[in-house]
Amino acid sequence: MMDATSSDVRLHVHEWGAGPPVVLVHGGILGGREAWRAQRPLTSRWTLLAPDRPGHGGTPAAGRQDFEPEARLIADQLLDRPVHLVGLSYGAIVSMYAAAQRLEHVRSLTLVEPPLFGVARGNPVVDAVATATRALIEQVDLPPEDALPRFFEIAGVPAALDDPIPRVLLDGMRRLQGARPPDEAAPPWDRLRTAGFPILVISGGHRKSNEIICDAIADRTGAERAVCAGMAHLVPDTGAPFNALLEHFFDQAGTP
Repeated sequence: MMDATSSDVRLHVHEWGAGPPVVLVHGGILGGREAWRAQRPLTSRWTLLAPDRPGHGGTPAAGRQDFEPEARLIADQLLDRPVHLVGLSYGAIVSMYAAAQRLEHVRSLTLVEPPLFGVARGNPVVDAVATATRALIEQVDLPPEDALPRFFEIAGVPAALDDPIPRVLLDGMRRLQGARPPDEAAPPWDRLRTAGFPILVISGGHRKSNEIICDAIADRTGAERAVCAGMAHLVPDTGAPFNALLEHFFDQAGTP
């Protein structure tokens, strides 16, 4: 099995638009093309770079899904120049680790509902979701048809599942099963807090545990905090409201 630290692992990157680069790191189910469909209007001003994380889209699987080796791939292959870095869900955890490795090439860091349970460990609301998440992704023998609706419920994904369930969703769920649980993440807080680039933490205003986590991340890093409601965990799917938040934040941070 290929090791995600290997230089042989090349991320397939979807690229749209023209202008200063924005790297968009998707979450646990959909790949880069599908996860950021609603951000296409930003291509009039920005170059959007949406990698497929290993095992998604055009990037081959490289061991289990794991935020640390995947962060090294993002840092080595996409943070070789100044960029605005945006991460969604599990991809937000990947982005935090990646940013800490290439501080000099991060113009801004945006984190959208990361399941960073460890930052609020001991809070019973957060701990309950962390336990449910770990239990589900460790059930590797559970058919993805059964696991996916459970995952949607735990994460707060407001999407109805078609019958039959699209293959891209089942493949994404298979990839998530057996992943490194997000409650093991412990980003380098000191490096992020003192990095010098602005950080924005966005939640969907739909679940108390996510609000607690996002508030705690903002407290740890000195980040700006925003709520973009309307699509629960799928914050980017709000389209124009989320895009406006990003552009305002990028403009404040300055372009490369």
